[in-house]
Amino acid sequence: MHRPPFSCRPPPLLSGDPAERAPRPLPGALRAVSWTLAGPHPERALHPHLRAGLRDAAGRDTAGHGLQHQETVQDGRQFLKYVDPRLGVPLPERDYGGNCLIYDADNKTDPFHNVWDKLDGFVPAHFIGWYLKTLMIRDWWMCTIVSVMFEFLEYSLEHQLPNFSECWWDHWIMDVLVCNGLGIYCGMKTLEWLSLKTYKWQGLWNIPTYKGKMQRIVFQFTPYSWVRFEWKPASSLRRWLAVCGIILVFLLAELNTFYLKFVLWLPPEHYLVLLRLVFFVNVGGVAMREIYDFMDDPKLHKKLGQQAWLVAAITVTELLIVVKYDPHTLTLSLPFYIAQCWTLGSVLALTWTVWRFFLRDITLRYKETRRQKQQGRDDQGRADGSVDGRPPGPDDPSGPEEAEREGVPAPH
Repeated sequence: MHRPPFSCRPPPLLSGDPAERAPRPLPGALRAVSWTLAGPHPERALHPHLRAGLRDAAGRDTAGHGLQHQETVQDGRQFLKYVDPRLGVPLPERDYGGNCLIYDADNKTDPFHNVWDKLDGFVPAHFIGWYLKTLMIRDWWMCTIVSVMFEFLEYSLEHQLPNFSECWWDHWIMDVLVCNGLGIYCGMKTLEWLSLKTYKWQGLWNIPTYKGKMQRIVFQFTPYSWVRFEWKPASSLRRWLAVCGIILVFLLAELNTFYLKFVLWLPPEHYLVLLRLVFFVNVGGVAMREIYDFMDDPKLHKKLGQQAWLVAAITVTELLIVVKYDPHTLTLSLPFYIAQCWTLGSVLALTWTVWRFFLRDITLRYKETRRQKQQGRDDQGRADGSVDGRPPGPDDPSGPEEAEREGVPAPH
């Protein structure tokens, strides 16, 4: 009997044995042939069983979409159902930057509907958040810099998080001026009241009046003492680097909030988000005091406090969670003009740092040295021109020319 040129037996990938149906990597020659025939993504033109063979050992196919990654993200989202059964569902997306008209003339009933639509729960959240951040940082300029820089980060990361896409007046009027600015102002006024308030820590039962007892109970939850922070970032390179590090950690913690909500499907109004904010306020306030004491008096505080290291570790851990669960979003490249702006800003900041703490000090020391040398020569000249051991007066000759004018021969 004549044998056909090709065997009719099904290939191992189509057999009934599950072990034989397991994905197997294709040989290098077959990979090269499939690449040549199908282009840069050969798995899209191959049979599903052959496409399974193109997957590598990590569970990712050559198209860049990993099955293992998708399962990991889903596991993380479903794990939160043990905390709250309502979690683990996709979040509805809101369009904050679609229609940016402040006054919509076409809408006769409510022409300011775009403004009212933006006034949601984020407005009081921004105000309360910045009020508490001001109590931690205790510096007007640092709070303003963090507030403005975060708006620039929202502009830069619109391609990664859709919620960052907002109208210009939502960025700079509602956020920076109204919510953040009002929170910073109220926080600074609270700091002034705390710095001027007199603390009396006498016993509760020693206070004679009921009003005094109630005030003593309320003051129990206020600080024992209050220190006004004076960061002075331009005073030394050490303080400048410390202030830059504090600003970066604050910005990273803010970004972690939005990325965690986006990746793990956490609604902004959920109590887990509020508990995280309360935790960071309590731990961050102590951490900022430890950082300030470490920078202000390094002889007394030779080590950075434990709470400061704890806040840094938690912030980095949150970033690693986002990197693990959604690396695809974080690796979306920045638009070219955004990358140019951040590169220019980094170069300007680095240039100012080098000039302020290196070149400027060298220039000032050189000018001071020249001034001291010139002053020394002037003192030596006055000492040589003194008469009878006293400095020359306004009527005394000050040189050979003045001596000749007075009729006295000049000394040779």
